[in-house]
This record gives sequence, C-alpha cells and structure tokens, in this order.
Amino acid sequence: MYRSITRNIEVAVEPFYLAERSDPQDGRYVWGYRVTIANHSDDPIQLLARYWRITDASGRVEEVRGPGVVGEQPELNPGDSFQYTSGCPLRTPSGFMVGTYTVRSGSGDFFEIDIPAFSLDLPDAGRSLN
Repeated sequence: MYRSITRNIEVAVEPFYLAERSDPQDGRYVWGYRVTIANHSDDPIQLLARYWRITDASGRVEEVRGPGVVGEQPELNPGDSFQYTSGCPLRTPSGFMVGTYTVRSGSGDFFEIDIPAFSLDLPDAGRSLN
C-alpha cells in the first residue's frame, strides 16, 4: 500500500493487476487500484477534481483531469473516509501513476492533496517504485 498525507488528509492506494481484463499478446495490461481518502483534519472537505499522470515502461505519459472521482464529489467531515476503485490500461507490462486531488475546505479554501506515486507491476515482477 502507498500512502501520502497533505494537510492531515491521508490518501492510501492499493494497486492490483487485472489478468482477466488484460491481453499481453495484444499489448494490453490492465490494473485496478483502490483509493482510500481519510480526513484527519479538523475541517470538512469536498473532493472536487482529480489529476493523474500515468507513465508506462516506455516513458509514454498520459495526463487525465476531471471532476471528482468515479462520478462523485464526496464530502468528508473530520474523521470520515471515502473509498473507491478504478482502473488503468497500459501498453506495457509495468508503469506508475501519481497525481493530486483538488479539494475545498469547509472555510472555502481550495488546495491540492497529493496522491502518492505507485507502481503498476505484474504480480511476479518486482516493484519498480517504492
């Protein structure tokens, strides 16, 4: 599991390979990742947007921006957490992802929270990022 904490907001990511959705002979490798966002601050927050930087083993970079996560813009009061699962296809058998969430605090401040960099590696391969 990969973790980061920004302004007492914790983001934990657990990636996993989806062999049943992958087709290595066709250059398609698919990973899922489970994200847990926990609000350890004293202020409520709302997750408004996401930004991902996805890099495959060939160095090809894809950037993804959009509102919320999995169609939601969750509100987290102090002590609350939110979990979701999503996925990412790559053309190579490994890569990594990193990003940020844009949140708004209960007092109206907008700020970015870090999503930790995490590796996407086949189950029998060693991690390329730690």
